[in-house]
Amino acid sequence: MKILALETSTQYCSVALWRDGDVDAREALAGQRHSELLLPMVEALLERHGLGLKGLDGIAFGEGPGSFTGLRIGCGVTQGLAFGAGLPVVGVGTLLAMAEAAQAERAVCCLDARMGEIYHAAYARSLAGWEAVHVPSLCAPVDAPLLPAGPWTGCGSGFVAHEAALKRRYTGQLSAIMPDVFPHARDIARLAAREFGAGRTVTAEWAVPVYIRDKVALKSDERR
Repeated sequence: MKILALETSTQYCSVALWRDGDVDAREALAGQRHSELLLPMVEALLERHGLGLKGLDGIAFGEGPGSFTGLRIGCGVTQGLAFGAGLPVVGVGTLLAMAEAAQAERAVCCLDARMGEIYHAAYARSLAGWEAVHVPSLCAPVDAPLLPAGPWTGCGSGFVAHEAALKRRYTGQLSAIMPDVFPHARDIARLAAREFGAGRTVTAEWAVPVYIRDKVALKSDERR
């Protein structure tokens, strides 16, 4: 099975190719340049493996939450490539991809959502894969959902922006903190392979982002 994976939900832009269990990935610190970098990265990766789009079995993408602009770019490119090649699609949650990257048994995943908030989710590993202890949500760090007893690995940029508040919220429960973990296409690809294998795919037009937040900026009176 050959799966192309795209991830554009943070300041990083990454692509990966899953090929029967082997993963080849590329990444770049894109800032606001995802639209410039994504397609050339895809083309270079496929060329390296001697593949065209129609030689793939499907496309996976990081569906969110994350940057509004980044998610729209990732979804738009996924839709265009999948529609043109007639390929099925799988969307993978960005916070779940962070849990996969952390390689912990239990992970609380927090992305900085700006405006004093975080995108939050918690996952525990089981024989069947990952189970959501808390599904993705938007909250203030001081209101982050409480975790079941036991050790947890904290990961993501939320622990950079709000480390003190999250440590207080989870006093005595964080066995490790991995602030540099971010959603990456290699982990999107690994998680998506299971979904493709089980036939849980959608058509190109259903490659839609998961925003969670509807509001993207504070009003002037709120900033004051």
